[in-house]
Order: sequence, then C-alpha cells, then structure tokens
Amino acid sequence: MDRLQAMTTFVTVVETEGFASAARKLGVSPSVITRLITELEEHLGVRLLTRTTRVVRVTDAGATFFEDCRRILADLETAESSAAGANTTPRGQLTVTAPALFGKLYVMPVVAEYLSRYPSVSANCWFLDRVVNLVDEGADVAVRIGELPDSTLQAVAVGKVRRVLCASPGYLRRHGTPTHPKDLNGHVTIQATALTHIPEWRFRVDRKTTTVPIQPRLVTTTNDSAIAAAMEGVGIARVASYQIPQELKDGTLEIVLADYELPAWPVHVIHREGRHVNQKVRGFLDLAIERLRASAAIWTVD
Repeated sequence: MDRLQAMTTFVTVVETEGFASAARKLGVSPSVITRLITELEEHLGVRLLTRTTRVVRVTDAGATFFEDCRRILADLETAESSAAGANTTPRGQLTVTAPALFGKLYVMPVVAEYLSRYPSVSANCWFLDRVVNLVDEGADVAVRIGELPDSTLQAVAVGKVRRVLCASPGYLRRHGTPTHPKDLNGHVTIQATALTHIPEWRFRVDRKTTTVPIQPRLVTTTNDSAIAAAMEGVGIARVASYQIPQELKDGTLEIVLADYELPAWPVHVIHREGRHVNQKVRGFLDLAIERLRASAAIWTVD
C-alpha cells in the first residue's frame, strides 16, 4: 500500500463527503477509492469511515486521523515548495477566513486579485462571524479583529478598527444627538447579536470603562441589517468602523459619542505556518498585507 496515496484518498473522501465525489476529484474509479480505504483501515486495524448507501460518516478514530493526515500532507507540500526554491509557482487550494462583512468588503477583492495572479490556485472563503480555529479546521489564513490570545500562530498587524455608534441624520433631527453615554436612556437603540448578545454598551468615561445597559427596540442577528435599520432612522446602532465608510461619506449615517469610544481593535492577518511558509500561502499573505494596510485609513475613519 502506498501510504501517501491512501492518506490523500482518505482526506479527499472526508472533504468531499463521498467515495464517488472523491473519485471524480482524483480522476480515478470509485473501486480504486474503495480499495485504498479498505487497505488503509486494514493496515491501521481500525474503522475510519462508516458507509451507507447515501452517506459517508467519519468515526471518532477517523476524525483524529483526518486531522493528522491533513497536517502531514500540508507539511509535505511546504517541504516540497521549500526544496523547489522561492520562485515556485503557487498551486493547490487556499482556505481563507474572516468576519462576514469584513470578508465581503475587503478580503474578497484580495482573493479575486490573488486568483487572477495565480491560475494554479483555487480558494475556499469562510466569511463567518465566529473565530475559526486554523489548526483544527484546516484554514490557511485568517483576518482577526480584536486582541489576539497567546498562541503559536504567526500574526501581522495591518490596521485598527473603531467601535462606533451611528444613526441617520433624520433620526438625530427628531430625537436629538446624545452628548454623553447616559443620554442613551432616552434613545432608541439597535443591537446586532453578531457583535454581542449582551444588552449593554461600554464606553470610556473619565479614563475609565463604563457600562451602559440598553433596552434595544430592535435586535437583529447581522451587522448589515442593523446598519440598514439605522439608515432607515429606526435608532442608534453600534457597529465597527469598517462596516460603514461609504455611508459616512454619503452622509446617510453619522457617528455619535466619538469622544467616549473604547480603544480601537487591532486587525491582524494570521497564519499557521512557521518560517517555511509555502508559496501558496506566502503569495496570499504578501498581497493581503499590502492591500489591507492600504485600506486601513477607511476602517479607522475620523
């Protein structure tokens, strides 16, 4: 048994969720896939997959082996790229993750440019309002907003993001502009649970962090819907500065209580490779860092 071929086959079956789909991706017959998986299970003495006529599921042992195989294959790709030299053409599949709206507005243009530069690379974009574990979930690069915990991940700072309160000019004309966080008690508030589920907003008052409870009239699950509601004059929303640069430029939204904002969040590009990062990841990192730093002035709007 060619163990490397068997590991590649197993990883492909898991990722494509089927023997037939794995066969199509690898350009072999389903019977070859079945034989390789059977030989691998017999070699290990453990069941890796459970199969029915409709679905393939990973066993507990298979899930652990899958992560190990994926790491080994990634390390092999890195070693081959390093041995081939710095000018190796990037190839393979790149997985990038970022917060949903940030990914749509700022990361997707970078991905599009990257794919145009390197036709031998394909990309998976996971734009999610949750933290993706790069090691456990197999992503190559992530954009993180906020303070980073201590870890072995490599991080490069590209800018900062403010947490701002905003409202439409029409709303402010009708209800007045708050001049102190305590004034929010008399205002309609909008809460996006993508940012936090806790019904309170924090501010910096007299060099101390002050918490102001809110009773939102509107609660929505996404930041973009909270922004849309604020533009319609429903109330005051708290969002990240990168989410509304055009609205501020157009005058459809205005920032309030800027003097009481908490310190800005840092923005980092992170990856799980060490010093010998492969050319596929290195090419994206270099482009993303350059483009995101150029956009940082937009995120930290005055």
